[in-house]
Amino acid sequence: MAKATREAFGEALVRVGKDPRVVVLDGDLMKSNFTYLFKEAYPERFFEVGIAESNMVGVAAGLALSGKIAFASSFACFLAGRLEVIRMSVGYNEANVRLAGTHAGVGIGDDGASQMALEDVAAMRALPNMAVIQPADAVETERAVEYLMEHEGPAYLRLTRQKVADVNPADYRFEFGTAVVLREGSDVALVATGGTVQEAMRAADALGGDGISARVVNVHTIKPIDKQTILEAAGECGHVITVEDHNVAGGLGSAVAEVMAEAGIDARLTALGTKDYGQSGSPEELYDEYGLSAPHIENAVRKALKVV
Repeated sequence: MAKATREAFGEALVRVGKDPRVVVLDGDLMKSNFTYLFKEAYPERFFEVGIAESNMVGVAAGLALSGKIAFASSFACFLAGRLEVIRMSVGYNEANVRLAGTHAGVGIGDDGASQMALEDVAAMRALPNMAVIQPADAVETERAVEYLMEHEGPAYLRLTRQKVADVNPADYRFEFGTAVVLREGSDVALVATGGTVQEAMRAADALGGDGISARVVNVHTIKPIDKQTILEAAGECGHVITVEDHNVAGGLGSAVAEVMAEAGIDARLTALGTKDYGQSGSPEELYDEYGLSAPHIENAVRKALKVV
């Protein structure tokens, strides 16, 4: 059943909240981020900081350094805008803070450019010890939150406002740093993350009907990225197309390009993503406008393979 990963995040917080070490901080967005569910279950461990994200990050770092597992949540664009505080309070101090950025990418729809995080992955990747996780569906989000209970060091969890289709089975197991091959293929590798994974799967289905074998790789952990799976896909398919609801600079496409360049692998890479600040529209309209929808992915494959 389609569900927004922000909603799955809120539900997972309630379950892991049975551990008294868990605290949740919110920047006046608890109904949007679904952190209100944790507040209802454990009000004594929920902290509403208000529209003061820098303060929220600092308080979260202090709680983490005192032994708590701190989840601090806001819109992804507002967290990325506090990068300097995150850098010093969380990153430099090796604090076990889990930053949950919701409403990521153009997929948020009508709220428009001011609310769209399209640079947040690049920003978080730049911090030396920051893990970057972007689940593709609800069950992957739940398992990722459970994993973050034991993760050592800072982590950034990127979540959708819009509902996304299930791409993983109900008994899915999350393995940090290990990409998931959702579909085997030999002609082209579609390497996607977050809300674009469902689009890659739909594109692969359509391409298969035309005799084009497309491998689909779900990169839920963008940092550290799974080099082995990326290199296997590039080497065996020869063509790699990355798909992300984020700027092409510094995101998944850049990470995959770095892996391929360092290995000196002879394969072609096409990076699909945004190149401006976003605009207002429905999620479907914007995915089509920015070339992230399944038909556009199909066209990118045909162009790469020179198949009309």
